[in-house]
Order: sequence, then structure tokens, then C-alpha cells
Amino acid sequence: MARKMQKLKPDTVLRNYWRNNERFADFFNAVLFDGKQLIKPEELEDRDTEESSILEHRKYAETIQSSRDNIKIRKRSTVYGVEFVMLGIEHQGHIHYAMPMRIMGYDYGVYKKQYDDNSSKYKTAEGMEADEYLSHMKKTDKFAPLITVVVYYGEKKWDGAVSLHGMLDIPEEMKGYVNDYKMLLIEAAKSDLSLKNADNVDLFNLLQIILDREITRDEAREKAIQYSEERKTDREVVMTVAGATNSKIDYDAFGKGDGSMCTLFEEIAKENEIKGIEKGIEKGIEKGIKGMVSALKELNIPDATIMQKIREKFELSGEEAERYITRM
Repeated sequence: MARKMQKLKPDTVLRNYWRNNERFADFFNAVLFDGKQLIKPEELEDRDTEESSILEHRKYAETIQSSRDNIKIRKRSTVYGVEFVMLGIEHQGHIHYAMPMRIMGYDYGVYKKQYDDNSSKYKTAEGMEADEYLSHMKKTDKFAPLITVVVYYGEKKWDGAVSLHGMLDIPEEMKGYVNDYKMLLIEAAKSDLSLKNADNVDLFNLLQIILDREITRDEAREKAIQYSEERKTDREVVMTVAGATNSKIDYDAFGKGDGSMCTLFEEIAKENEIKGIEKGIEKGIEKGIKGMVSALKELNIPDATIMQKIREKFELSGEEAERYITRM
């Protein structure tokens, strides 16, 4: 029986949380200035999060554009003229080992868009030196700087590179001549940020409890429930914890209910039970396909006929059916 599609998804919950200027400013102040309140909420304005620049390497552009694990919130300071981007990696149990390169590509896309917008002003060489016209840019033109922070919500310790150099095999004597590109990484499971916003404090404290691999799930459950009850944690924070850990719960129903940590753990338990049932069904189907292929092969039935039969019975694509034939 097909499950009802949820309207509100984990990435939407995370975006909704971080769109709040008070939370966003507090996070970047903690990351960049150790909690000193230099970035003010009232100076932030929302920016388009889509990479609107087409990169020269089309396939690489597509990997940036279609990366589902990236939850982007982008704002600009009207005081400093700096753009801030929060790039959140959903909890999928995987670490992206090419992340520094992806950050470099994303940042390039933003700068390229600024360059393209700026150069479109210069239709003729009037008032420009020859070098400026050739560059489609005056030497006095300046672009807005960009600061990108990656937030990793996974429970595994990040063991990937945090800079381009970490991805390259560089001879020691050449290292000083190879350009590097560093990324700012925050691991939610072990961050020690100097946060001031109460919601942010609760969010990261709860994430550290839930993502702690040194304690059992039952212990994490009890600690998280106790913490949220003592702090009277806001429902939106609890929902964001669920979104950050990529819990496939019914967010609409959860948001309309009591929105407590206790309810969240109950929903996650139900979800895990459903996942277990679905996994069991999938294994049963695969076993049935393999059994049918094996039996038909023993009868010396041609592969083409076997393919046709398992496609019809199990509603497989031609490619899927062929995989089962070639494997056995």
C-alpha cells in the first residue's frame, strides 16, 4: 500500500528555521566572531539561493545544481556589503569527500553571476580604457565578498578534507605554489559555538544529544526529552531537530500536534518500523526474482524469454531485468 506523500519535508523545515534573521545572524556571529554580535539581524536581507550562473563545465554545473544534500540559506548584510551562505548537509550517514571542491564551485558561481551582471552594463567602450573594455570590467569595480559555512548534521565524525589541498596529492616541495581553497565546516554533533539565541542554543544542544554515538538510543531519548521539558523548547526547534537528522516523519501532523521531543521519538520509532517492513518486502521480492530466474535457467529457457517473464511478473524495467539475468 502506497504511503501518503508528506507535504512538509526535512529540508523545508530547516530552511524555514534558518530564514529567521535573529537565528541566522546569531549563528554567523558565533562561527566568525566567537559570539560577538557584529552582524545585526535588521541589516540582513534575503538573497536568491539558486546558482544562476552557467558554469563552463556543464556536467559539473549539474552536480552543483542538483545536489539534494545541500540546504542553502543566503543573506546579505546591508552594512558590510558581504553575502553569507549557510550550506547544510542533511543527515544521510554519508560524508561528501569532494565538498571543498563543491564549495569552490558554488562560490565561483556566485562571483560569476556578479561579474556577468556587472559586465552587462558595458555595451560600448565609451568612457572605458582598452583593457577595461576587453575585461568587461572597470578597474574600480568591486564585487561583494561571500562567506560560505557548511553545517554537517551527520553523526559520523567528519573525516573528509576541509580544503582543496586535502583533496590533492601535492609533492611537499610544490605545496606553496598550488592554490588552496578552504571551507568553513561546523559539525553539529560536536560544535562548541558561542551562541546567544535561545532557539539556536536548544537546537545544537539537542542535536549533540541525539547524534552522540557514545550513548544508546534509549539514553539519548531520555536526555533529549528531559532537556526539552526543562527548557520548554519551542516546537519549531524540535521540528528542526527532526529535519536536521532527516527524519521521515509526517511533519504536517507533527506540527499540528503537541510538537514535543517525546512525540518526535515516537514518530521516528514508527518510521523505523515502517522502514523495516518495507525492507523486508523488498528482500522478499528480490528473493522471488532470483528464485524464478534460477528455476527457468535450469529448464534451459532462453534468457530473452526469462527477461520477458520477470519483467511482466515483477514490473521491472529492461535494465533491471537484464541485471538479474547477467548476475546468475
